[in-house]
Amino acid sequence: MKAAPVKRTYSRLPVWVVEDHHEVVPYIYRAIASRHIPLSGIKMVHLDSHPDMLIPVNMPASTVFDKEALFSELSIENWIMPMVFAGHVSHIAWLHPHWAQQIKDGEHNMHVGRDKSTTTIRVTSTDDYFLSDALYVPADQLEDSKSLHLRVIQVDPVDTSHSSQGQNDCSSAKNPKTDSNGEVNKEQEHQPKANASTCSFQPPGGSSTSRNGAKAQKGSAASFVSSLLSFIEHNDAYILDIDLDFFSCKNPFKDIYTQEEYSVLQELYSFKRPKEGADEEELLDCVERRTRQLEDLEAAFADLLEDDSQNTIDRWAANPGMGSLALLVSSLKNRNESPDYEMVHQAGLTCDYSELPHHISSEEEIQQLLLAVQLLLEALPKPTIVTISRSSLDEYCPAEQVNSIQNNMLNILETLFGSLDVHKEYDSAPEESTSQIPST
Repeated sequence: MKAAPVKRTYSRLPVWVVEDHHEVVPYIYRAIASRHIPLSGIKMVHLDSHPDMLIPVNMPASTVFDKEALFSELSIENWIMPMVFAGHVSHIAWLHPHWAQQIKDGEHNMHVGRDKSTTTIRVTSTDDYFLSDALYVPADQLEDSKSLHLRVIQVDPVDTSHSSQGQNDCSSAKNPKTDSNGEVNKEQEHQPKANASTCSFQPPGGSSTSRNGAKAQKGSAASFVSSLLSFIEHNDAYILDIDLDFFSCKNPFKDIYTQEEYSVLQELYSFKRPKEGADEEELLDCVERRTRQLEDLEAAFADLLEDDSQNTIDRWAANPGMGSLALLVSSLKNRNESPDYEMVHQAGLTCDYSELPHHISSEEEIQQLLLAVQLLLEALPKPTIVTISRSSLDEYCPAEQVNSIQNNMLNILETLFGSLDVHKEYDSAPEESTSQIPST
């Protein structure tokens, strides 16, 4: 009988740093190909202000089996789910700051598969995040479906003024021992850094909590560490994925459009939720209605791109729910003779059941979140690879803060896991360079 391939280990923890988040996928595939992470059943701990779990709407499901074609289809909001359908990723823990509430906290079990009628990738989740993009289908409409176990956990900042006690209790026991070359001791490489149940943390403005406490505050260090320890086992080969906008996040469209224009976009693209406990027929009606709405809006702005005369505006504004289009175009043209209507549509797609997260953190808040992440990673086993997205050229992470956040994050990783193999796969650009058009 053929023996199972032996899992390989890296001598130094590889850290891939990219600019746009979907650019991490080739490095994940490289780790799969080299057998450092398994072909299937991969777990991912994903720290981000955005779930990134949408799906390229019109991409044939078969594209996931053509690596180069897949890479060309991916974007920052939809790079994870194709890896789920391909059978690689099966467990995701999305860790989010308090300002990002796109998916409800807790457990979400769903299937991801090929829609029999369209041959595109779709999901069985009825969460607003997926319904608002018209991605839901019933399970019996999917072929070649894969199970996805999603855990959503809020991570609150940890008050740095109270951090010394927590670090005295935890850090010395958790920091890995290294040899004379700075390598992590092999005996400790895949072990948790300490027994997290002995650690006590102080959330900002609150009382000390511990994992032994029955009423751990939601989002507190003790609470999210406990949740993650039940998700990641000590011998798991898992991906630690970090978007630096987890620590400070902008909605770049707020800098492009006026408040009035943004309000009109929210009205045009608003998503009508199905009622609580809706049956399958009602859910499918919701998806069909949403699909038509988005297709009409896309067609309208494509027309305006070719001809934004009053006749074109009036023709589209006469459609149900599109009366405010005339007001939007008038405002846009007052500021710019030739508006970028494709960009307007992309901005509108972010205005559905909730706004894009927008919270530019103070330096103190960033340090508090960095401490929370450090306490989390101290309690977890060592990841197999780390992927980091800067998200600064599209302005989701403020350009004036991204380098500092990145340096702090790399320092934490080195402190906890020893020598790193850092690959900076992005163009070095001055901090003030923020003229790139943001994507959705």
